[in-house]
Amino acid sequence: MIAKRIPSILPDLSFEEALEITKIHSIAGTLKEDIPIIINRPFRSPHHTISATSLVGGGRVPKPGEISLAHYGVLFLDELPEFNQHTLEIMRGPLEDKAVTISRLNGSLTYPCNFMFVASMNPCPCGYYGSSEKECTCSMQTITKYMGKISGPLLDRIDIQIEVTPVKYEKLENNQKEETSEQIKQRVNKAREIQRNRYKEEKIYSNSSLTPKLIEKYCKLDSQSKNILEIAFNKLGLSARAYGRILKVARTIADLEGSEQIKKSHIAEAIGYRNLDKKYWKN
Repeated sequence: MIAKRIPSILPDLSFEEALEITKIHSIAGTLKEDIPIIINRPFRSPHHTISATSLVGGGRVPKPGEISLAHYGVLFLDELPEFNQHTLEIMRGPLEDKAVTISRLNGSLTYPCNFMFVASMNPCPCGYYGSSEKECTCSMQTITKYMGKISGPLLDRIDIQIEVTPVKYEKLENNQKEETSEQIKQRVNKAREIQRNRYKEEKIYSNSSLTPKLIEKYCKLDSQSKNILEIAFNKLGLSARAYGRILKVARTIADLEGSEQIKKSHIAEAIGYRNLDKKYWKN
């Protein structure tokens, strides 16, 4: 449910982005005749039986795969450990490079794949490992094998890792009015506009595109924030990639709050989104 609603709060497509998406779907043969240009962000949710070729692209006549069809949108993989491990590992490069190159005897083709990667999974096959509500029936060997299907390098490329606990009945009966998707989207559009103005000389449009050099320039921290990040880096054993991703997430949190500076609360929140892998993947 959460994954399907993400496109409803993503920033509006620019005309250039809409053209890129439309071109990819036209090449893939998925563009409907009555839709001359795609104006909504894509949401792709392939089944776990998908082949590596269908996911990243290829074939005798190389066509865009699901990761390219999700360009500027969302790629959602439900029950992540059920996917073929080799298929998942192939995604590591495209997630980093935002493009995939398909090589054939007569040449090679490069398709863009700048998508938001969203995945969900249970902590074990029965789904109750670590639960306080029900006892897990899986052996530790089964749990280790199940979790081991998701490699550390792939996890390292996921910016936000959240554990979702079962919903209580009282929550379902709660009539408290929540913020609507339209209201959230207004804040997201404001944050995107802040980023467009900030990076207009850098030829990028969002925090996710920041290079290490640009992170150093635009994600400056005060002494307290640096101290919090240093403690987390050493305690959690974070990688250099995770360090950069925490800073980019913190920069985004600050933008959503309309804050010019990254504060210690923004850093602390961003770090809180990175500790799930240390709970279930301890090695």
